[in-house]
Amino acid sequence: MDRPNYITPAGYAALRTEYEALFGVERPKLVDTIAWAAGNGDRSENGDYIYGRKRLREIDRRLGWLSKRMKAAKVVDPAAQADRTRAWFGATVTVADENDNERVLTLVGDDEADAGAGRIGWNAPFARALRGAAIGDLRRVALPAGEREYEVVAIAYP
Repeated sequence: MDRPNYITPAGYAALRTEYEALFGVERPKLVDTIAWAAGNGDRSENGDYIYGRKRLREIDRRLGWLSKRMKAAKVVDPAAQADRTRAWFGATVTVADENDNERVLTLVGDDEADAGAGRIGWNAPFARALRGAAIGDLRRVALPAGEREYEVVAIAYP
């Protein structure tokens, strides 16, 4: 990876929980099902066996991805941010557009981003535009609908 995978402690815990659930619970059950299905004879028309092998490959692929992401993760606690006057990783930023429509965005790791909940990834265009911004700063953001200008109204940290 060319850049660090910043993530909040809660985001890292979520990755770890998913990994442990897949590796410790779902995968062993699936292996048992596949072994049972394989013992039933003809595997070419055995739905349990065929589906089980397909699902096992999906789980193994996801486990590999989660393992890589956790290994590259750099856990950053937003509550420990020294400079709280500027928007850095973990900040909750309130911005207003030209029409005074406000949006509340939290800058989080790319693996924990959820735009619908207002959590945007640290490397997203909007987050890159907000990095280092202070209250009152104007930032121009290139969005799919075109370029827009936003004013930083408030910055908060947990």
